[in-house]
Amino acid sequence: MKTKRPWGFYTVINKGKGFKVKVVEVLPFKRISLQKHNFRSEHWVVVQGTATITNGKEAYVLKKNQSTYIPKKGIHRIENKHKTPLKIVEIQCGDYLKESDIIRFEDDHGRK
Repeated sequence: MKTKRPWGFYTVINKGKGFKVKVVEVLPFKRISLQKHNFRSEHWVVVQGTATITNGKEAYVLKKNQSTYIPKKGIHRIENKHKTPLKIVEIQCGDYLKESDIIRFEDDHGRK
C-alpha cells in the first residue's frame, strides 16, 4: 500500500522484528523534511534518479546503485532536484520503527 506524503510517497515492502524496508519515491523538485530519528538508523540505496543527500553536516549527490548510511540521531534529508522521479530503497533498523519517531527541524509543507 502506498502512503502519500507532500513530497511523494512510500511503500512498505517488508518488515520484521527490528527492521522495515520501504521504497521511497520523491517527486521532481521536492524534498523530505530535515529530520532525525531517536530509535532507528537508515540505509538508503538509490535505484532510480539522482538524490541530493544531507547527512549531518555533509551534503552530497548519490546516483543509481549508490548508497549511504544515516545513523540513529543523525540529521538528514533526501532531495530530488531533477525532472525525473527519485526512487530509493530504505532499510530501517532499530527497536522502534513507527513514523512518530520523526523529529523535524525544517519542513517545506508546514509539518512539525
